[in-house]
Amino acid sequence: MEKSLDDNIILPEIESNNVNAYQYSPLSLAYLGDSVLDLIVKAHFVVNVNKQTYKYHKDVTHIVNAVNQSAFVDSIMDELFEDELEIYKRGRNANAHSKAKNATRSEYRKATGLEALLGYLYLEKKKDRLKYFTDKMIENYIEKNS
Repeated sequence: MEKSLDDNIILPEIESNNVNAYQYSPLSLAYLGDSVLDLIVKAHFVVNVNKQTYKYHKDVTHIVNAVNQSAFVDSIMDELFEDELEIYKRGRNANAHSKAKNATRSEYRKATGLEALLGYLYLEKKKDRLKYFTDKMIENYIEKNS
């Protein structure tokens, strides 16, 4: 049985109630969302599975890489609320000046959109939605690799 993580333990609380995620650029949201996803996935594996750190790294990188994020986005498009879809599209369409090593430009753009969405959900304190999407990513990975 997997242990659940208390939302307050996973991520630090945002101190201000005046944060409006729409005021940030989509690439800023993606930058934050990348870290949020990475921390949640790492915390999940450390809490639920005892193994060597290089094995954690292998699992985590398979989940958070651009190719997997792109495929995941395709699977959840019908589940996004209007505001989430808007943020996702802003992130996907942002003009990033970098590219993932092992992903196509299209995959990288979709991954950036997903990361922007996760950053938005974090800043807007929509923990239930953030948890729903990250849990689903982890579950998809575990199902494919068990």
